[in-house]
Amino acid sequence: MAAMAEAAVQAGAVGIRANGPANIAAIRARVSVPILGINKLISADGTTLITPTCQSALDAIKAGARLIAFDGTDRPRRRGESLAELIRCIKDNGAAALADVSTLEEGRAAARAGADAVGTTLSGYTASSPRQEEPDFALVEALAREIGVPVFAEGRIWTPAEAARALEHGADFVVVGTAITNPAAITERFVAAMRAVGRSSG
Repeated sequence: MAAMAEAAVQAGAVGIRANGPANIAAIRARVSVPILGINKLISADGTTLITPTCQSALDAIKAGARLIAFDGTDRPRRRGESLAELIRCIKDNGAAALADVSTLEEGRAAARAGADAVGTTLSGYTASSPRQEEPDFALVEALAREIGVPVFAEGRIWTPAEAARALEHGADFVVVGTAITNPAAITERFVAAMRAVGRSSG
């Protein structure tokens, strides 16, 4: 992960989003750009939650992240910590608090609670948001228009054109994940497209 992050920075990336204290620390040793740290935990029902507690945020901060993304959805929070309490924990420990949300109302709530920025990361991945194939440009635009804090686009951004389009819809910055960091998923898309041609011409 550190080598991949270093290559991304050499290519022009101005920040790296990384999961887990070990990865964050390894990347911090290799690059000087900001690290948007997350710390995924698994809930009792098997749901993966992004930095859901103060302690999970502190672990990412200690590893070298100064931007912390967290689950800003309306799903139940672990250990009874409120959204505002989690945000305060992050900010009181020297980091900026960035909310990953799935709907406009969640974005509004996160901004009211003190989030420094709000992103579309979880759109399509919660019961409150519709599943779709392309990035949620409509949510990017709505957040940029209404919430009064910086907005970042993330989720299902597969092409440079989609990243540019997110900026056109009002995003202040764009996070690209799987399309850069997951060789298996990238390969599957190429293979599926070529197999589709083979079936239609066979």
